Parts: sequence; C-alpha cells; structure tokens
Amino acid sequence: MTDMPSIPTLSLPGGSGRMPKLGLGTWPMRGAECRRAVEAALALGYRHIDTAEMYGNEADIGAALAASALPRDALFVTTKVWHDHLTPSGIRAACEASLGRLRLDHADLYLVHWPSPAMDLDAVLGAMARLKEDGLARAVGVSNFPPGLLRRALGTGAPIACVQVEYHAFLSQERLLALTRPAGVALTAYSPTAKGAGEKDAALQGIARKHGRTPTQVALAWLLEQDGVAAIPKAAGEANQRANLEAASLRLDAEDRAAIAALPKGRRLVDPGIVSDWDA
Repeated sequence: MTDMPSIPTLSLPGGSGRMPKLGLGTWPMRGAECRRAVEAALALGYRHIDTAEMYGNEADIGAALAASALPRDALFVTTKVWHDHLTPSGIRAACEASLGRLRLDHADLYLVHWPSPAMDLDAVLGAMARLKEDGLARAVGVSNFPPGLLRRALGTGAPIACVQVEYHAFLSQERLLALTRPAGVALTAYSPTAKGAGEKDAALQGIARKHGRTPTQVALAWLLEQDGVAAIPKAAGEANQRANLEAASLRLDAEDRAAIAALPKGRRLVDPGIVSDWDA
C-alpha cells in the first residue's frame, strides 16, 4: 500500500504525521482474532490502525504492532478516551494507560470518543492539547460530535486535527464537512460500508457491475475520493482487507456520483444514546 494517499492536514514533522486515507477499524474484534487481523493488515500494507480504550483490544493491537517490527514512523495509530474519563486528570491517565497497552510512547491521533453532557468542553480540549504539547499524541481531535458541538469546539482554538463520525453512502455528513474543510480538519468515516448494506442496494450494485467491482468497494471509493475524508472499515479476514485496499484504485465518474448522491442519506446505524441530538 505504498501509494495510499494521505490527508495532508495532519502533516507533522516525521512520517507518522500523515494519516493514510484508508485504515483498519478494529471494533469489535478482540483477542487472537484481533491480533491476527492486524498482523494480516500490516502484512498487506495497511499502516493506519484505529482502536479505542473501550474496544478492549489495545493490548492485542500492541502485540501485533510489536510483532510486525515496522518502524514507528511507518505507522499511524489512533485511539480514544471513553466518555466517563473526560476530566483533565482522567484524560491524561486514560491516554497513558492506552499507550502502555499499545506498547507505544505516543499516539498519532488521540480522540475524545464520545462527548459527555457533563463535560467541561474547555477543560477537556485543554487537556487534549496538553497531551499534544507533552508528546503523548502527535495530533488530537474528537469523535461523534454533532455539528453544533463541533462548531463550539473549533471556536475554542483547540488544535483539533480530526473528527471521527459514522459516514457512508446512506448517511450525510455535509454539515460537518462544511465545518471541517474550511478549518483544515480531517474527517474519518467509521462504518463506511454501512455494515455491508451496499451489497443489497440496487444503485451501488449497478455501479459495481459497470466497473467490475463490488458494491462495498464502490461505497469505499466514494468516500476515499472526497477531500479531507478517511475511512476505517473493519475487516477481520485477509480477503476483505485486500478488497478494501483495492477500492482505493477505483475511479468513479459523474454518473456514479450522481447515483450515490440520490440515495437516502438519513440511515444512522450507530447510536448508543450518548448524543441527545445529532442535528444540533
């Protein structure tokens, strides 16, 4: 995957500052399954690995990273702090614990996993900024912030490099992208294939037939061609990992994009009830 494009807004001194546009999502894999999946992905050429303390798989990923013997600056590792740790001391302790499990001295990107109604936003973002200043994270950001909350966060002046949200062909994130692009903030799409929903969609099936690809590859290609957008599909098996990599070489045309744009865009698949109003 040496030619995988990266997002330049995360460019920092050293190679690991650039976030590859395609990464490996690891939720809900754990144990031997997770370690095998990460090892297989790294062998195929993946360099962007996404995890979180809540996933319970950081130690498995750490073991896979160590076994790969890849140089640290060849990797881009994202992890996240859970919403019950959103105090300055809690964030620091959670980050240090995550790094210990990952066997790393820094994360390439450290995110607030979910906002908490009880959090002090300024204090949270200040604590995240200090992680960056102290070298525990090369870049920091947020996840699952609706547009109104992201606007507030950006308004604090915090060094937010990325927002990670559910984004796929059946769920619009245009309001968030209208905020992130002018600010030079990356957007990482989780559940980018809508949990395989594209395989049953007639429009994506038609585009796939035209290009000799699969509907899932079409859905990924649509995201990967977008400015400032990365995607982290979960794939446990090597065949699916390889197919996802191959999506990066698919070039859609205007007719394809129009067909995807016409799909309903209100299908949210991940909503544990932590965010009270996604439209805020």
